[in-house]
Amino acid sequence: MRPLSPDDAEAILRYRSDPVINRHQGWIPSTIQDVIDFIETRISSTIDIADTWYQFVLIRKDTGELIGDVGLHFFDAALKQVELGCSIDKNYQGNGFATEALREAMHYVFVKLDKQRIVASVDPRNSKSIALIERLGLKKEAHYKERFQIRGEWVDDVIYAIQKEDWMNNRREPSNH
Repeated sequence: MRPLSPDDAEAILRYRSDPVINRHQGWIPSTIQDVIDFIETRISSTIDIADTWYQFVLIRKDTGELIGDVGLHFFDAALKQVELGCSIDKNYQGNGFATEALREAMHYVFVKLDKQRIVASVDPRNSKSIALIERLGLKKEAHYKERFQIRGEWVDDVIYAIQKEDWMNNRREPSNH
């Protein structure tokens, strides 16, 4: 993982613009300008700032190809809670890349940034993402009916979370492969 750069715009458009794969995502770009605007206006260039998103990109170790991204949302004014999100290119889904990236991100959030809690917001129809975050140890805390409107459709929102102490007790360390 490395911080997102404006030079990543083309690769991000490649995997984020697919409306079928990303049907549960709130943002689906259709042009390179959409991605550039997103990077310039919605992503913080500094990590750990309240009310901002910070984005990492995922790079395959063997090929150097950009295959996805992990976002950290610092939504808590006290800076003790972080929302986690992830998108993976459809050609690389189901290969453990998201699990490895999110484990690394959780380690970073809890150990390096010393946060107290990680939250994930998921469309309840997104069974693959739910299985992923449950594998990572997050527990379901809430189910909100018709919480968001995405592309004209009201969708439910399920909230999962894990506390630092629970994560530390289960030591879901990042992998080294």
